[in-house]
Amino acid sequence: MSQKTAHSGPTSSRPRRAWDAQSLALVAVFAALIAASAIVPGSPVGSFGVPITLQTLAVALTALVLGGTRAAAAVGLYLILGFVGLPIFSGGRAGLQILAGGSAGYIVAFLVGAFLLGLLAERIIRRASAARRGAWFFVAATVVSVVVIHSLGVLGMMVNLKLSWQAAFLADLAYYPGDLLKNAVAALAATAVHHAFPDVLVRRVKQA
Repeated sequence: MSQKTAHSGPTSSRPRRAWDAQSLALVAVFAALIAASAIVPGSPVGSFGVPITLQTLAVALTALVLGGTRAAAAVGLYLILGFVGLPIFSGGRAGLQILAGGSAGYIVAFLVGAFLLGLLAERIIRRASAARRGAWFFVAATVVSVVVIHSLGVLGMMVNLKLSWQAAFLADLAYYPGDLLKNAVAALAATAVHHAFPDVLVRRVKQA
């Protein structure tokens, strides 16, 4: 009798499953958010066909709110839908042919960057106080943007547009000011989301 009682205690302290109904719904919602961000017309930069869009803002926000695995799933869902023909890439483009254009490196970087930034967001939530979370979110988003998004973007322009490293790097520099602003907005928005809805990631991470 005593052994049965010892094993029948409350289970509220157990970690929540990674893929519960809430997670699946959030993945779908944020995939739709990324798609919606591509509908807003981008600002053309130079002659290489890679406009400034709100997609990087949506991807950063997705990663900071959902964490690594779920953010990668949301971006992956968005990419799959675009590759199979839905016109949800910037400029209403669709299909695998986008991987032959100048923006191919940035498209691939969305998936990698979302996963890495999401992992950093989880670490920040574990270690940083709520008051400093926004600043660390911004730092993490900027580091991932420079190391992953911009690096793969430059590589994509070198491969598909046959640019030299120097030319691709100079073309990519035009996106830095906008990305810094978008990272700041994403950090502030993610901080507000976690404050208002800690069940989205904060409690999940701290219970893991």
